[in-house]
Amino acid sequence: MEQYVIKGGKPLSGEVEIGGAKNAALAIIAAAIMTDETVIIDNLPNVRDVNVMLGAMEDIGVHIERINEHRVKVNATTIGRLSVDYEYIKKIRASYYLLGALLGKYKKAEVALPGGCDIGSRPIDLHVKGFRSLGAEVDLSYGLISVNAKRLIGKHIYMDKVSVGATINIMMAATLAEGKTIIENAAKEPHVVDVANFLNSMGANIRGAGTDVIRIQGVSKLHGTEYSVIPDQIEAGTFMFAAATTKGDILVKNVIPKHLEATTAKLIDAGCQVVEYDDAVRVIGRNKLMATQVTTLPYPGFPTDMQPQMTVVLALADGVSTVNESIFENRFKYVDELARMGANIQVEGNIAIIRGVEKYTGARVSAPDLRAGAALVIAGLGAEGITIVDDIYYIQRGYENFDEKLRGLGAVIERTDSEDQIEKFILKVS
Repeated sequence: MEQYVIKGGKPLSGEVEIGGAKNAALAIIAAAIMTDETVIIDNLPNVRDVNVMLGAMEDIGVHIERINEHRVKVNATTIGRLSVDYEYIKKIRASYYLLGALLGKYKKAEVALPGGCDIGSRPIDLHVKGFRSLGAEVDLSYGLISVNAKRLIGKHIYMDKVSVGATINIMMAATLAEGKTIIENAAKEPHVVDVANFLNSMGANIRGAGTDVIRIQGVSKLHGTEYSVIPDQIEAGTFMFAAATTKGDILVKNVIPKHLEATTAKLIDAGCQVVEYDDAVRVIGRNKLMATQVTTLPYPGFPTDMQPQMTVVLALADGVSTVNESIFENRFKYVDELARMGANIQVEGNIAIIRGVEKYTGARVSAPDLRAGAALVIAGLGAEGITIVDDIYYIQRGYENFDEKLRGLGAVIERTDSEDQIEKFILKVS
């Protein structure tokens, strides 16, 4: 089992390049099978979740050609079966995007129930409601979701709750349905817009993505395209919070600043200086951080995927902060780990009450999920002494070359896979 070993206490400075958005990429590569023509996708992040999705697609017969580590060619004319029970697909939540894509194109699909990080329940009832509204029969049994339709007919669908996954899945299926589909109370996240733009580049007729009403006029077929995935706002935010935690100065490049507005606003509230450019954001940390209040909300609100990283910053702020997690009920599992490093955080239901401390001290901690794992690495970078973060498998699901990018900013961090390597690192940096 691999871990990151970190010697903290050094301000990070320099420039870092942000890769493609994992959450957009997963839906886009699934949607690429909705045409029999060749699709080329650029700016793909080379992370575990994306590679698992590509492997699952290959497993059902899709021809995948890796042009390079960030560019892939997809051709779905060779699909041999519509049942996706690939060994690893259960480990990622985005496996359900293959349902919408296959249902739209073939009117039939069967996919293993999704997994991913254990940060709370992610019910698929909204996906099921959407598919049924379009005319599909849905069956959940033996750990599989099966969908089947003679025809898909456009419908007016109201989403009882804002859901990124369900919005994208219904949008994909409706793209090849007969007639017009309207999705009300749709998710507005940047990756919803990116998937809609991708589908439109293949000949879909989707309007309103990025608002809470999406209108889709079904088309009979889609064609090939070449498309570049948007930058990853969560990876960008993670490095922005790393600057704040370590009192550093980082220029985060290849971003869309508008996608980062909620993150930027809270960093300014906490006392950091933020400078925006056309495609970059510079964050300058301060010696004294200030307490603030945060509530996670669907976009354009503060993203739940940035909540652990924000908490790491606020645990060093002067005063009492609160973080209200309104999206997932199990997203504070990392708090006990952060307490081992000296944080003073009390969780009451879905609210964390944070009393700022002067500093973190190094400890051995374990990553409970993807974003919390990245947050613990940030805490280690700002801590006094040595921090060891175990279970970095989770972090590798969504961050490409994380340790390498951090070293480029001056971090003292190494990836190890044995106690001997940990000891060697400690001796080297002591």
